[in-house]
Amino acid sequence: MPVGATVRGLLAPLARTMPWRTLGAAGALGLLAAAMPRLLGDEPSDWLALNLLRAAALALAAGLAFVLDDPARHTTAPVPVRRPVRQLLRAALAVPFTALFWTAAVLLVPAAVRPPVGAVTLEAATTFALALALSAVAIRFREEPRPGAGVTAVLLTGAVLSALLPPDRWALMVTVKDERWAAAHERWGVLLAAALAVWAMCGMEPVRRRSAAGPLKPSRT
Repeated sequence: MPVGATVRGLLAPLARTMPWRTLGAAGALGLLAAAMPRLLGDEPSDWLALNLLRAAALALAAGLAFVLDDPARHTTAPVPVRRPVRQLLRAALAVPFTALFWTAAVLLVPAAVRPPVGAVTLEAATTFALALALSAVAIRFREEPRPGAGVTAVLLTGAVLSALLPPDRWALMVTVKDERWAAAHERWGVLLAAALAVWAMCGMEPVRRRSAAGPLKPSRT
């Protein structure tokens, strides 16, 4: 069977196993964060608006951490479409939802205090890519078919630690008026490229699968 037909045949089964409820809950939480100033009737500061959008991106990223979860991972391993393609298909199914979510989140922030859309979208894209990259790492080096919960914990911990980075050379969470804004977003771009590279490398099938009983030992004859 041609690969294209096989891929098309996988779309429907993959769509059924996608964590749509988790994504929906994460998206709702993120939109609630972005809409908070409008709900409360307050005009947020530039700092608050920026950080509410960052919180919204982190909320959805926590949902995206479950996208590569595959309860049938060990039974679907022999299919002719390899793991990188299966992972790309699962991520592609989440792209329309992610794009609609982020557009709505940005528009919910009042225009008067809305941060530069391109820069804050780069931050969001990096956060989303990190969620997928960490999931790919967990799948590559562990046999767990559902690493999403652990990946979410790592992602949230990393978000807290990133706010504590040294302010001069490595700061990421800077404000729009900070003179380090441009330099910080160069670092965000590097981090995005690194996340995509890690995902690409860890998405590959291992050359030899580990035996559940451990590594083979040479026989003594």
